[in-house]
Amino acid sequence: MIYVFDYETLKLIWWLFVGVLLVGFAVMDGMDLGVGTLLPFVGKTDDERRVVLNSVGPHWEGNQVWFITAGGATFAAWPLVYATAFSGFYVVLILTLFALFFRPVGFDYRSKMPDRRWRNAWDWGIFVGGIVPVLVFGVAFGNLLQGVPFHFDSDLRVFYTGSFVDLLNPFGLLAGVVSVLMLTMHGAIYLQLRTDGAVQDRAERAARIAGILFIAAFAAGGIWLATGIQGYTIASMPPANSSFVPIAKAVTRVRYDWLQDRALYPLTVLAPAMGIGGAALALIASARRSAVVAFVLSSLAVAGVVLTAGFALFPFVMPSSSDPKSSLTVWDSVSSHRTLQIMFWAVLIFLPLVVAYTAWAYRMMRGTITEKHVREGRRVLY
Repeated sequence: MIYVFDYETLKLIWWLFVGVLLVGFAVMDGMDLGVGTLLPFVGKTDDERRVVLNSVGPHWEGNQVWFITAGGATFAAWPLVYATAFSGFYVVLILTLFALFFRPVGFDYRSKMPDRRWRNAWDWGIFVGGIVPVLVFGVAFGNLLQGVPFHFDSDLRVFYTGSFVDLLNPFGLLAGVVSVLMLTMHGAIYLQLRTDGAVQDRAERAARIAGILFIAAFAAGGIWLATGIQGYTIASMPPANSSFVPIAKAVTRVRYDWLQDRALYPLTVLAPAMGIGGAALALIASARRSAVVAFVLSSLAVAGVVLTAGFALFPFVMPSSSDPKSSLTVWDSVSSHRTLQIMFWAVLIFLPLVVAYTAWAYRMMRGTITEKHVREGRRVLY
């Protein structure tokens, strides 16, 4: 087989690819989750709630492609990360999966019966399907930044020594709150773009409240990470262009090391600046009813937060707090050179297709969703 890139370069490329998929998931599917979180609050009547649901109705299933693809890419490119995460975060992932069940069932069954209690119950089910995954993903990233209690033995069997309760630590919960507030703001701004009247007014207020709280929580999390949580650094390892097992390297914990990448790579400071600045500018645009500009800026803010976490962790993917040398990095948690090369070409072919289809779908389904619109389409709309 002809290799276009050496192994080390492909390892970096796949770190970038997974990052792009996570950003795409946070921006696209995160918007749907934020809308679901807001459903019981910005919609007061049945028609208003149908307006909210149908604002994302044509897109929410397609947006989940980013989530599925990110999971598939992690399995294929970082098999050790996938296996270790499912061992350590098993209860959390099952909780997320069960919460996500409410979304397709809620969308499809909510309007099957006219009973107000039936519809209200499904509305709260969609709320659970929106807020729980967002909270869990944030808590998971908060724990990654602190390190996860796992280790490998000499046969590379993974052992997780923590518990579900351990994941619910103060910093992890703060990261979860940041995630919820961020995507609630993002979903509210999307609703402001796609709706009118009372729903749009409530969405603008929700965006303002969630956005202000998000900026404060994100800044607090950054200060806490910089001053109160030890980072990880690789003391020694085999050549990055080679294939080696995680326990072949030496890792130490260093105070303030999460800030090291800011000193080595000054451009990484753009990520947190994009997170805070994008959110602040999005709120200004939202208040001025420039919904398109606000949505673009909100998307930049979401991307900035995801990139901030990724840059802070690099080159680590899943640090180990109980046995630092077992930490998984972009250098030692990956698949073979051949696998990464084959998947590289697959991504170059299929990712543009996904982006093109998504852009086409949003273009065709653009426009404002109104109460009149959902009443006239009662038989074909959610």
